[in-house]
Amino acid sequence: MLTVLRRLVLRSSLAVALLTLGLSGVAGAAGGGGSEGTSTPAKPEDAQYTAAVKAIKAGEYAKAIPLLEGVTSRDARNADAYNWLAYATRKNGNPTAAIPLYEKALAIDPKHKGAHEYIGEAYLMLGDLPKAKEHLKTLDSLCFITCSEYRDLKHAVEAYEKSGGKAKPTASQ
Repeated sequence: MLTVLRRLVLRSSLAVALLTLGLSGVAGAAGGGGSEGTSTPAKPEDAQYTAAVKAIKAGEYAKAIPLLEGVTSRDARNADAYNWLAYATRKNGNPTAAIPLYEKALAIDPKHKGAHEYIGEAYLMLGDLPKAKEHLKTLDSLCFITCSEYRDLKHAVEAYEKSGGKAKPTASQ
């Protein structure tokens, strides 16, 4: 308990210090996503990737899978594409097949918060609470103060525990 309290105090102190200093570049470095102030040009947009994400957001997971397989075959270092492919595979009803795809995304980018959240949910779907908690712990260390990925997985873990393993994330959630 004392360690958790110290971590919260440290995180709060760091947040206040950063806000006080007014470090404008911190927002982008923390995941703001923009390429302002960087010298590397933005990656060209991949039409298949864009179409796949659109299909996922529409709940058309089966449609997204072959599109993302095409993206990952052309760009084997695209952690986001592997994460989306795993997500679509899991949401399409196959959490077992999603696990190695999430692992591939995490091998490329070990700090990929979305992949940690979603693989944790996949493990809960498969009844593997200890593995889900490992990814929750990793998210706790990756998230500055807190983040939605941590909160979402924490909620899913708590619901799973409270129900005695009956409340599992489903393909439709």
